[in-house]
Amino acid sequence: MTESTARPAAEAAAAPDGAAVSPLESEANKIAELVEALARETADYKDKHLRTLAEMENLRRRTDREVAESRIYGIASFARDTLAVADNMDRALKALDAELREKADAGIKALLDGVELTERELLKVLEKHGVRKFEPQQGGKFDPNLHQAMYEVSDPALPAGTVAQVVQAGYMIGERVLRPALVAVAKGGPKADATTQPANDNAGAAEQDPQGVD
Repeated sequence: MTESTARPAAEAAAAPDGAAVSPLESEANKIAELVEALARETADYKDKHLRTLAEMENLRRRTDREVAESRIYGIASFARDTLAVADNMDRALKALDAELREKADAGIKALLDGVELTERELLKVLEKHGVRKFEPQQGGKFDPNLHQAMYEVSDPALPAGTVAQVVQAGYMIGERVLRPALVAVAKGGPKADATTQPANDNAGAAEQDPQGVD
């Protein structure tokens, strides 16, 4: 036996399973290893692709939410300044009680009617842009998320901790407090129970603290 014929026999004997590995089988093993490596790389790229798609979807949703909130709450500062006009109109209308208005001459009545019409139109414009007025109800439960207590009033007829008087109406913008209602809180009466209804007129749920939105 020559040296050249002895080498393949020695290689065959060195094979792990004791069988000779032909060049074709060796090449097939290399291809299988390459395919396995490519499969792992493909799976890795697929995972990264899915993660990127998820991040892009989250970004899109977050952007849509921010745009929507900007559209609703972007006028908060302007709306808050506009409330001063509504407050002044309300004070002007409340300056004359029903008796005085009945005795007023035609000119004064026409002026008051004009102020009332202007106030209604202003509130309609505010509501068109998501700003709603709400007035707490006397005897309703004090809600620190919607109301700001100005002082206490001794009134045995009202449960303690409920709204005794409304000093100034509040306003919502969207689902947030634009300006809390200013109220007086009752004291001296019976303790309010859990069945006491919130002292609000269609105020909705507040997401902000009583200081309102920025």
